[in-house]
Amino acid sequence: MTENRKLTAVQERFVLHWGEMGSRWGINRTVAQIHALLFVSDRPLDAEEIAQTLGVARSNVSTSLRELQGWGIVRRVHVMGDRRDHFESMKDVWEMFRTIAEERKKREVDPTLAMLRDCVAEAGKGKHADEHTHARLGELLRFFETTSGWYQQVRSLPPSALARIASLGDKALKLLGIANP
Repeated sequence: MTENRKLTAVQERFVLHWGEMGSRWGINRTVAQIHALLFVSDRPLDAEEIAQTLGVARSNVSTSLRELQGWGIVRRVHVMGDRRDHFESMKDVWEMFRTIAEERKKREVDPTLAMLRDCVAEAGKGKHADEHTHARLGELLRFFETTSGWYQQVRSLPPSALARIASLGDKALKLLGIANP
């Protein structure tokens, strides 16, 4: 029998907020809430316990868990003496950020880059070439290629290096000779 889990006030606030933010980021609210619940949980949870804790349908939990596993931020684990599947979230926030960024790049940036390359090539050829569109899309393509190249360099850094870079803040701007407004 699954234990009925009671969230603390802080856990409930976090789970609700993460669900709200998820929907603003284009993620299903329940998917985000399940991720939040697993992230703050001190142990792996089975699907029935997740459904009871969040008050959502078991089928919705199953679908959401598959999506979170597809993103690579939740994994199935086994608990000694229990035949049910249990689930846990990635705990290292830097590694989780890296995984989410990589998935978003594959799902959003890579197809956009391919489409922009095709559009730039098409807009720049033939007797009906559209110079304005060609120039605007070329500028957007260069932006995506530059940021994608930067991402490729940064993604190979260990989490500790990412944390140090992120904590540099104004020091990095000063080093580059850029005034912070």
